[in-house]
Amino acid sequence: MKIPDYLPQQVNSGRWVTAYTLFELGERLASTRFVLPVCSLGTSYTELAANIADDELLLPPLFHEAMNDELRDAMIARIRECFPRYTLASDAAEHSDRLRVEMHEPQPLPKVSPPKVLAFSVDTAVEEHGPHLPLSTDTVQSYSVLLQLENEIGGFVAGQPVEYGHLTWGLPFGMSVDLTPELLTCYVTGFANAVLDWQRPETMYVVDVHGSIVHRKAIIAGLEQSRVDRWAFRWLHEPLIEFASERGDQHAGGVETVLVEHANSALIDDRWFPSRIADIEAGQMTLEKAVELTPDLRRFISYVDETGANGIVGKIRNYETLDGAAMFETMMSVARDDVRTLLAGSPGTNQHIAGDSPWERDKV
Repeated sequence: MKIPDYLPQQVNSGRWVTAYTLFELGERLASTRFVLPVCSLGTSYTELAANIADDELLLPPLFHEAMNDELRDAMIARIRECFPRYTLASDAAEHSDRLRVEMHEPQPLPKVSPPKVLAFSVDTAVEEHGPHLPLSTDTVQSYSVLLQLENEIGGFVAGQPVEYGHLTWGLPFGMSVDLTPELLTCYVTGFANAVLDWQRPETMYVVDVHGSIVHRKAIIAGLEQSRVDRWAFRWLHEPLIEFASERGDQHAGGVETVLVEHANSALIDDRWFPSRIADIEAGQMTLEKAVELTPDLRRFISYVDETGANGIVGKIRNYETLDGAAMFETMMSVARDDVRTLLAGSPGTNQHIAGDSPWERDKV
């Protein structure tokens, strides 16, 4: 499972739905079907992509080893409910015929050398990020850090991501998957135990950039309930609060644009950015409006449908005052310190290293 081969290299290209933008998927919806693979941890991403039809796109896989049958069925049902467009339970619309579940037979896992640190992200990789950024914007940011750490630190391995998590703001816009906190906690526990048994790492370093308070609590609960003896968790955007949360730039705005650009500028749809920045700005939503609408999803969906809001909750022009390289290095500095602390710790000294109070500031 080669992680760089799985991560998107070009926006709106390839076989994985996570490489596409909200708007591009909306234009392709009538002619595209989606496939949810359920496979073993050792199954090649390339193999998965080779087995689908030309008019199909792949959702990130679910892994046999991380689930029992009950959890698998519940997660599949939730994904069907959310994707490609979230449908309130009381509504009659049914879109499950757009999604095909492809069950692969479990396979023996390949032998690997035990790493000192096995790292992975738990992000919302199937989450709209406006008209110009791919769904996998959060995973792209997390793995820009993890792959750099892998290059710098001996025995550090950037492993497979957990590509589903808890979100709210994406649902009214479509092309987003929310796992309930309970499902996410169970899946994180199962995933952590599965990769522990397979790769036998000395420690685990788990990160996210999504940052939802409920999402992060669910991740930590999953790690606490796992058999992993030494782990640390980091919200990678925590050191960037002054650029993001404190400027009302929570989701898919200037901060995430500049960080994706730094990771790989080919992941920004240049039909929209920067040439149509004024159009993007006109469709963005303020943090205050998103917070107001969050408790009532039906009202939130109606607002999006009526106004044509584009999925951004933030300020795209924040981009004009940001330095992507400096912000990335800020995340890297914190992450390096995290790993040093983790490696120096003793068994059982697990760390919720996401700032003094990781729950104070949040994007939903």
